[in-house]
Amino acid sequence: MWNALGTDVDLLIIGGGINGAGIARDAARRGLSVALVEMKDLAYGTSSRSSKLVHGGLRYLEQLEFSLVFESVSERRILLDIAPHLVNPLGFLFPVFDSSRRGMREVSVGMWLYEGLSLFRSPKRHRKLKPAEVKVEEPALRTDNVRGASLFYDCSTDDARLTLESAIDAAKHGATISTWSKAVSFLKDEGGRVIGAVVKDAFSGDLKEVNARCVVNATGPWTDRTIAMSHEVSSPLLRPTKGVHIVLDRAKVPVMNAVTCFHPVDRRVLFAIPWGDRTYLGTTDTDYEGDPGDVRATLEDVDYLLAASNYHFPDHQVSRDDVICTWAGLRPLIAPDGGDDVSESKVSREHHIQIGQDGLVTIAGGKLTTYRRMSAEVVDTVVNMLRLQAALPETLSESRTDIHPLPGAVGWPPDDDHSRVAREVLSAAGDNNLLAESALHLANNYGMLAIQIGRTIHRRPELGKVMIPGRFEVWAQLEWAIEEEFAATVTDFMIQRTQLFYRDFDQGLGIVDEVARRMGEMLGWDEAARTESIERYRQDVALSREWAAQA
Repeated sequence: MWNALGTDVDLLIIGGGINGAGIARDAARRGLSVALVEMKDLAYGTSSRSSKLVHGGLRYLEQLEFSLVFESVSERRILLDIAPHLVNPLGFLFPVFDSSRRGMREVSVGMWLYEGLSLFRSPKRHRKLKPAEVKVEEPALRTDNVRGASLFYDCSTDDARLTLESAIDAAKHGATISTWSKAVSFLKDEGGRVIGAVVKDAFSGDLKEVNARCVVNATGPWTDRTIAMSHEVSSPLLRPTKGVHIVLDRAKVPVMNAVTCFHPVDRRVLFAIPWGDRTYLGTTDTDYEGDPGDVRATLEDVDYLLAASNYHFPDHQVSRDDVICTWAGLRPLIAPDGGDDVSESKVSREHHIQIGQDGLVTIAGGKLTTYRRMSAEVVDTVVNMLRLQAALPETLSESRTDIHPLPGAVGWPPDDDHSRVAREVLSAAGDNNLLAESALHLANNYGMLAIQIGRTIHRRPELGKVMIPGRFEVWAQLEWAIEEEFAATVTDFMIQRTQLFYRDFDQGLGIVDEVARRMGEMLGWDEAARTESIERYRQDVALSREWAAQA
């Protein structure tokens, strides 16, 4: 991390979200010397607060964005191949009612067009359901006046772990990944060209100058603020919109597929998505002008989502008391030519690569699904700039991030059998040292690397114990996060490494002291550092619950 951060590299990336991690992976694999600095944890911002979907964007067909859909479904296929443990097929149910704007015939045409753009390589072929079949497929869904439905397939993912594994692979190929390291100013040459940055360690306050032949701004919602470190921004590049999700117990809203829901008030598209023992609903889409670090759900946001749930699942009414957790993220969308006259939901999800007059390369916009292709385009731009400077390494490899699996996918079964990997994890852990549910959890989240975690449990059986009674996360994950996954604070572990922040009924507060104690022993914290890390996490939890105080 900070101590490994060099002072002279080919490429300096500012921002440790999915784009920054993807760029670092691509560039390192090509043979460039790379440093990535992130002011907090990897995937701290938008990249851990998305709808957690890898999808083609069916609704973009209605906006005639065919190139975006084609690009997205193509990348969906690639991510299924290079990260099969993290990207998994998920059914999407699109019900059609008497009041729907589109009838079954139009929806069916759209489905065939959608699959055609994917060259018929969707995870599964879509099906047309009759009203009675809709009731069987989704018993909890309102079916009065339903004409039928289409059941099609996209994918779900763990957005934070997809970011994390991209960064791990980058580090494996020589990149330096430095979290909790904030770029506070740019270094410039006599001609005003950006040639690096001054970086501040969030813990010690130490400063370090990192010189780079090229600097990339991959800071998502902070894009305009990063550009402003170099020069005044006359007009913002971004129009950020806020998306809020709420998490409920699966028993409260028992969905089998991701159910498309049109809000009963404004007809905006929402989803109710199965998430293991939980269900989450989202997302909202509203303009946001505040500090990206302060984005949060409001009472209005939560009530809006609850209203949609109660309308579409009438026999499963939920209230504010049923909300386990909320998350809010910002979409770093490109500001449209029409300005505020364009509605939030119609702002394009296309991406944009900008080279400033100061030489700063900025990547903005885009979707989680297309991050790998966007990253490759950015590195192509960087390589071209380095060629103009005659500053390329002697040999430059071909990246091919489209065929090289992420670390957890190396050796993954060709038939995508998660249970087989779980059995290997159980075998590695030894008899009675690990619950079968925990082994499957490890396989789903770490892929083939879970076998190494199992071997650690075999040597130290106490690490196979669950962290929270009734759940399946184990203490071995904490040591793995610190030793292998750049975790440096309690927040890093509870949110981006395990999702206990979202999934536990108490958001992990019951074990926060023990987590901090163990982390402190491994990282050499004194009492003040341990207390600070606990308090930082408690503040994160409080922020996610702030909406309730508005009631």
